Amino acid sequence: MTDHSGIYIAGRWDKGATVIENRNPSDLSDVIGTYGQAGADQLDEALAAACAAQPLWWRAGVQKRHDVLMTIGTELMERAGEIGLLLSREEGKPFAEGKGEVYRAGQFFTYFAAETLRQHGDLAESVRPGIEIDVRREPVGVVAIISPWNFPVATPAWKIAPALAFGNAVVWKPANLTPASAVALTEIIARQDIPAGLFNLVSGPGRDVGQRLIESREVDAISFTGSVPVGRSIAAAAVTNMTKVQMEMGSKNPMLIMDDADLDFAVAHAANAAFGGTGQKCTAASRLIVHEKVHDAFVERLVRAAEALKVGHALEDGTQIGPVVSASQLDQNFGYIATGKSEGAELLCGGTRVERATEGYFMSPAVFAGTTNDMRINREEMFAPVTCVIKAGGYDEALAIANGSEFGLTAGIMTSSLARASHFRANMRAGCVMVNLPTAGTDYHVPFGGRGASSFGPREQGRYAAEFYTSVKTAYVSAGEPS
Repeated sequence: MTDHSGIYIAGRWDKGATVIENRNPSDLSDVIGTYGQAGADQLDEALAAACAAQPLWWRAGVQKRHDVLMTIGTELMERAGEIGLLLSREEGKPFAEGKGEVYRAGQFFTYFAAETLRQHGDLAESVRPGIEIDVRREPVGVVAIISPWNFPVATPAWKIAPALAFGNAVVWKPANLTPASAVALTEIIARQDIPAGLFNLVSGPGRDVGQRLIESREVDAISFTGSVPVGRSIAAAAVTNMTKVQMEMGSKNPMLIMDDADLDFAVAHAANAAFGGTGQKCTAASRLIVHEKVHDAFVERLVRAAEALKVGHALEDGTQIGPVVSASQLDQNFGYIATGKSEGAELLCGGTRVERATEGYFMSPAVFAGTTNDMRINREEMFAPVTCVIKAGGYDEALAIANGSEFGLTAGIMTSSLARASHFRANMRAGCVMVNLPTAGTDYHVPFGGRGASSFGPREQGRYAAEFYTSVKTAYVSAGEPS
């Protein structure tokens, strides 16, 4: 066991006011380390340091920002195997997924490194003679980043990279379940030639550190990924200080299986979307809305596919589904299994604890059938390897069911009909729409976000990130009369 700091403030590593223990969910005897938790005074110091460092970083210029971000991204990609191993060990996703996540995090940094050199303003002629107008983007200031445990390197990367690219300072509060990944990313950033205090890591409980962070007058913008209740509390706190907010929250993503779909293809994509990452993805397909003509055949094949998935230690060869991240998450998952049964849904497979050679939070992937859209298991985000099948009489009914949710992050359809696919793209109320693809899986160079209770504020990723991480300034200049 190794002791680590979870606190990086004003260009130095610091001990926390308290510590937490980090255990491997695949093997509870494996203690990864203990990690510091910031106190209120440490958070205040981080905020003061960020305020002082941000103007220095902005004045350093685009080439400097490009070079720093490119170095960070390159190192992440080169060390994807090493850091991915650590990520999988503490979060529980299979090693291939952990390695891929770290590599993708590197791509976020290299993409936004290039974006630093593509910042162009606009020139306009005034309606008044002799006046020139220029419109440019400037950094918003100090950005508070609050990230989740399910993508402990990629999600902070797609927030931190644009924040730094556009000239901002960062105070980052990661999830307490994955402190090792946060430290690994911070170590890379800390080695760069940047002003002390430009980037700060302040681990700690949300009720203390997180709440103080979002209520601070020193914070100019808050980027958050997490649950709807926490998101709503952040929005309420931000209004007091008129702080800019960007939030990615819950989801209940539908996938429509039409009667003209290739069933084997549809089952493969549905199983991937529902159970990949142990179902612990905001883009997971938790509602499978199936045309009545193919319902029985689809369900039969889906159950076979779910039962064939190998559940095991995240670092073991052949593992397709790793453990659930924690004991409390596992208990919550089993609670939803009990809820589904009590609501009258039929549990066709899975939903039980799995014993392996090591003690861990292993759970078999579950399929519910005979469900309706008003059941809790189809209304609430479970964040579990559980998916629910809803039978629909046709395309129109399936679309109505899909749209009958407060959420609207991703949605998919399996069909061979171009007309249906085009209609679905135009009429599905979701931020990301997939045709003949899993609902999970998005690219880093295009916007990501949802509608309704899924998202609030400007989109993340791609060139659209500038809307959140910058402030637009319009300058009017009078040249005066020529002499």
